[in-house]
Amino acid sequence: MRFFIKTKDSNMLSILRQCLTRLLSFFALSGGIGVTLLAASGAAHAVPSFSRQTGSECAACHMGSYGLNLTPYGIRFKAGGYVDSDGKGLKIPLAVQLVGENVNPKTGSTRTRLSEADLYVAGKFADQVGGMARVTRRDDGSTVNTTFENLDLRFVQDLKLTDKDTLVGVSLNNSPGVQDPISIIPARGFSVPSTDGTLLNPASTRRLANRVLGTSVYALHDGSWYGELGTYRSMSVSAQDRLGFDPADDPGKLSGTSYWRLAYMKDLKTQFFSAGLVGLNTKRQLNRSGPADDIKDLGVDLSYQYLGSREHMVQLRYFNILERRKYGTTPASPFVPGLVANSTGRSRDQSLSMTYVYQQSYDITVARMVGTAADDAVRYLPYGRPDTTSTLVLVSWVPFGKEDSWAAPWANVRLSAGWFKFSKFNGSATDIFGTNAGSGAPLTNAKDLDQFTLSLRTAF
Repeated sequence: MRFFIKTKDSNMLSILRQCLTRLLSFFALSGGIGVTLLAASGAAHAVPSFSRQTGSECAACHMGSYGLNLTPYGIRFKAGGYVDSDGKGLKIPLAVQLVGENVNPKTGSTRTRLSEADLYVAGKFADQVGGMARVTRRDDGSTVNTTFENLDLRFVQDLKLTDKDTLVGVSLNNSPGVQDPISIIPARGFSVPSTDGTLLNPASTRRLANRVLGTSVYALHDGSWYGELGTYRSMSVSAQDRLGFDPADDPGKLSGTSYWRLAYMKDLKTQFFSAGLVGLNTKRQLNRSGPADDIKDLGVDLSYQYLGSREHMVQLRYFNILERRKYGTTPASPFVPGLVANSTGRSRDQSLSMTYVYQQSYDITVARMVGTAADDAVRYLPYGRPDTTSTLVLVSWVPFGKEDSWAAPWANVRLSAGWFKFSKFNGSATDIFGTNAGSGAPLTNAKDLDQFTLSLRTAF
């Protein structure tokens, strides 16, 4: 269903303009700008302070050396609270990362800038305490902002259960899923661009990422079975503002929130696979007062790695998250008399990606991302659905960041070229913001959001 506004009512036109402006603003900030889609999630490249702490090259924990995807050793290191060390002297848990980009959108001007500067506090703080967090200064092309992100502070303890090694830990973090060691779900993998999206998707509207604070208890039994249970509460609007986040994107007030994770993984040395479930249940007052929405997320994720001799490596990753909603309010349409929003709804985020790595130096990733939702003519303007489909192709070269690299482990460099394409955005392939061809206003099609990006990332 599509609504073209031909009324002269200034209030109605103002509401529509606000909705469309918010969609554009969200798209720019949520990672819809090519390679920086990864920044919308908690996706973290190798952090050099961990390499200096353990005495191992970044390639021990990450496919592609100074890369994203965790190896089985990297998964164990993270679950173990980031405390593994070579025991040689004092290690300062600090690292710096700089990202420069040349962004070439299909429409609009080309931009070259230092898009991101990160200060990581990451490493072992005591025998059983470790963690990471980062302060990020990001330039998105129109604004420059400094934020505090990706907090994951852990306490760990080794136990014996049924004669099997069992690792038990507690995580204090600020994004549901950022603490996940398998790093497949959106908080640590590919976010799904969307004008709606699930709460577990850091690229969704009114997302929870970095705007909540929670604690979870987890266990890794026999190196294979992983379970976690936690809870979250939203930060105050003033706290979000002090941490660098726009108060207008406040996710609302949460109550009765539970987060859980169950996964099985198997390390076969030359191969690795995992299968998991994840869930998030909460009641949310979007405006921090009045009726609350009842929201339930349930997701499934699968991964496979072929590691071989480490000369040729392949990883496949898939997640599918369904969110069911029971809304506390059913607002009326400002445009169609008698039309009201649905009392229930659902949203789904899916991603399928494949990565190939050669000699820990060259890699290519192809990712397909789909966001869908149940039709609602009032909540999703102008087509009654927010469905978005996108594809990312990312090619990278890592000249420095391996064990035998120059100045290892201090010098880490990744050069990337990324192609980001949309086949559908905001429920349509054409006129995605419902500008109405008859109005004479310029139209925007989904493919107009496509872009090519060159990036240089370095860390030390």
